[in-house]
Amino acid sequence: MNSPDPARLDLVLASGSAIRRELLVNVGLTVETRPAEIDERALEEGLLGASPEMLAIALAEAKAQWVSQKVPGALVLGCDQVLDHDGEVLHKAPDRAAASAKLARLSGSTHTLISAAALVRDGKTLWSGSDMAQLTMRSLSARDIDAYLDRAGDAATASVGAYRLEEHGAALFERFEGNHFTILGLPLLMVLHALRDLGVDPATGSTVR
Repeated sequence: MNSPDPARLDLVLASGSAIRRELLVNVGLTVETRPAEIDERALEEGLLGASPEMLAIALAEAKAQWVSQKVPGALVLGCDQVLDHDGEVLHKAPDRAAASAKLARLSGSTHTLISAAALVRDGKTLWSGSDMAQLTMRSLSARDIDAYLDRAGDAATASVGAYRLEEHGAALFERFEGNHFTILGLPLLMVLHALRDLGVDPATGSTVR
């Protein structure tokens, strides 16, 4: 966990995602990371019948709420990404074999990524929202999949789709439809708009507590 000067802190990110933190830091925000420790599958079981979008928002909010209890007064950002393939929500692969099977399933088809975020302070949700993108994967042979997994290593089990577009994963696709930040797991423009409404503007360096 990184701990910048509290006087300069804009956000606590309830996620261990390096790419989410990088996106936030790159626009000028000062960010502390505190990954939430929640049972996502148990929460999902309690939301049977919820749409993938509502599930993603609920998970993002739950993560922010959990971390908010640990950092009174801080503005906490929770995030989640859900993959919807033919009406079924797919989760992170636990191992290489499962990642290979997932890529084989996604091969030659289109799936939807829903990225959600929530801003919470002192247990109160101040804002939540989500954005989605559609990705069409090219047809992959077993050899293609093995070669990709050799290059990706552990990253294949760290993302919901078993690929990372910010690394070698872009080569697996024919086309994307949607915001690049959303595909990477953070509806960044929506978050920045919400932050400005709350008095945090990285473009000007202004922060209202």
